[in-house]
Amino acid sequence: MKKISIVFTILAAAAMLLSACGPAATAAPATQAPAAPAKFTVGEVTDMGGVNDKSFNALGWKGVTDAMASLGVEGKVLESTQQSDYAKNLNQLLSEHEDLIITVGFLLGVDTATAAKLNPNVNFAIIDYTYPDCWPGAVEGKDCGSATDIPNVRGLAFQTDEAAFLAGYLAAGMTKTGKVGTFGGIQLPTVTIFMKGFQAGVKYYNQKHGTTVEALGWDEAAQTGLFTGNFTSTDDGKSFATSLVQEGADIVMPVAGPVGLGSAAYCQTSGKCLIIGVDTDWFVSANEYAEIELSSVQKKIDVAVLKTITDAKDGKFTGGTVTYALKDGGVDLAPFHNFDSQVPQSLKDEIAQAKADIISGAITVDGVLAQ
Repeated sequence: MKKISIVFTILAAAAMLLSACGPAATAAPATQAPAAPAKFTVGEVTDMGGVNDKSFNALGWKGVTDAMASLGVEGKVLESTQQSDYAKNLNQLLSEHEDLIITVGFLLGVDTATAAKLNPNVNFAIIDYTYPDCWPGAVEGKDCGSATDIPNVRGLAFQTDEAAFLAGYLAAGMTKTGKVGTFGGIQLPTVTIFMKGFQAGVKYYNQKHGTTVEALGWDEAAQTGLFTGNFTSTDDGKSFATSLVQEGADIVMPVAGPVGLGSAAYCQTSGKCLIIGVDTDWFVSANEYAEIELSSVQKKIDVAVLKTITDAKDGKFTGGTVTYALKDGGVDLAPFHNFDSQVPQSLKDEIAQAKADIISGAITVDGVLAQ
């Protein structure tokens, strides 16, 4: 037994010696979770109307919030209260390294172009404005933004004359006086394109029905019409609607932003006219006038903004101009809402056919006006 004990002792000692001479045991490395990918970030700079303007700024922000919900991006908005805020707000978003910066409207045209040229690795989109925007004699960076396309800026344009064509056709089919009217805020292409389409829609209705409905307020051939000179005075909206009604119009389409709400107030108080809204569905954005709102010409800025954010997030962003039309849902005629039962089915069918014909190219706004 003593010999056996000695043997075991020797073997144990040998094992300990071998263990000591072997490599040291190492703890298993701690598993680290992979870092979460940085979120895609989007910033919007409004014009002076603010994010709750029930128009361009609000629709642009809706496009951002839709992207936040559906794409998981991070979004923020900086509101401008004066023109000097534009550059300041753009610089703030640039300092925060936003992946995409969206600006709203023609008043930001120069500041957006300037910021984009100084920051060619940042993508920008500007709502309802395109480049090049310079004219002979204009000073680039002061009077206009750029004499050429800007590779990192996407201009979001809208073929609103197509939807306004349907509105003109609707107005011609619903008038009781045989006269309908329109007026604008400032004579800009983004304003007159509505008025052009409206005139064409009335003309097309007359061609189809052998009628003589008159469209007041804009002459596409002469490029002359009625303009308030601003986008803010509701008093002007009231007075311009009053003048059109005095000329015989019983349906009015104001293309003047908040000015048009003055026209709606006049139509509601007087009971002498109906309103066709623009940009948004006024039944939603200005529901207090629902009883006189026949329909609206929608510029679906939220759709364009969401598509732009999607492209940028997916690495498919391109500069230049992207135009949204009836065919891709970027513009449309809003539902008739409270007037749905008053619009004859035959007129609804004709409007639907006109929409299909515009989408297919069977008819065009310019083609109708040229006849």
